[in-house]
Amino acid sequence: MHYDPIKDKIGGIVKKSPFLRKIFYKILGLMFLREWYVKRRIKELYSKRPPDDILDAGCGFGQYSYFMAKKFPNMKMLAVDVKVDYLEDCKYFFDKCGIKNTEFEYADLTTIEFKERFDFVLSVDVMEHIEDDIGVFRRFYAALRPGGRVMINTPSNIGGSDAEHEDDDSFIGEHVRLGYSKEDICTKLESAGFKIESFEYTYGKWGNLYWKLGIKYPMLMLNKSQIFFILLPFYYSITIWWTLLFMWLDVNEKNKAEGTGVLVIGRKT
Repeated sequence: MHYDPIKDKIGGIVKKSPFLRKIFYKILGLMFLREWYVKRRIKELYSKRPPDDILDAGCGFGQYSYFMAKKFPNMKMLAVDVKVDYLEDCKYFFDKCGIKNTEFEYADLTTIEFKERFDFVLSVDVMEHIEDDIGVFRRFYAALRPGGRVMINTPSNIGGSDAEHEDDDSFIGEHVRLGYSKEDICTKLESAGFKIESFEYTYGKWGNLYWKLGIKYPMLMLNKSQIFFILLPFYYSITIWWTLLFMWLDVNEKNKAEGTGVLVIGRKT
């Protein structure tokens, strides 16, 4: 099962329509559990004092950039990615929406050289694609001002995105590592200079049920044939309430001992 071709197909549908892109963002925000976790933590961290300068490190479709641009209208944000077509689509959309506080640029995170420019660095589902993760963490540290934070969302080492299955049902071909244990990612961030502010597992038992019902099975169908795009509304009309219930239960489950995702926040002292 491969994820990027499906993402590219959907991106192509919404790229020239700001209206459709806004709907697309709302669907992503509703249907992707990682967004529930990441947006909740951003709101908790910056409810009183928003960051002045933000780096969205690996912005992808730009949904987190859009969320933060609207949430913190007085900040300045640089959103970077290695996919030029994604960046051009985001620029077009933000221009059409009249959003002036965000810039999009091509950047390889393994070579960025920002010096104490940002208060907050966000990296969502990026580090599993980068071999030199420690080098990137050091560059994030250098890019932050003293007191700044980095937030990393990524798969864990116990099967994020079904990566433990090396077959056609896996996203492993799009990853350079299975995922991170708590010790692994915290040690690497600490070696870069960060003090770990918080760590939590995401996608616990309820999240795994959500993942299979809400994402995995539809993606398997779409990988078989794109004709299943027509059938998706009928599929979700049956499964959506169970999917949302599993997501709510996962986000509100306290003290998960493990999960297939991790969300860690480091602070530059």
